[in-house]
Amino acid sequence: MKIIAGVDEVGRGSLMGPVFAGAVILNKSINKKLLKDSKKLSKKKRKILAKYIKKNSMWALAKASVKEIE
Repeated sequence: MKIIAGVDEVGRGSLMGPVFAGAVILNKSINKKLLKDSKKLSKKKRKILAKYIKKNSMWALAKASVKEIE
């Protein structure tokens, strides 16, 4: 069985502060047609979709401090 995680990060690195990263492995039963680019969704729709994704996936968030990055 092949398992694929989607991963993304945000931050400016050690020059400007911490970096945050997230990873998601979607359950096979999730309706992928509902998943859209978050920049194209309203704040209300992003909140609803975030709850749906968290309920129907395995996910993790992490933070790396300036000290850890350097």
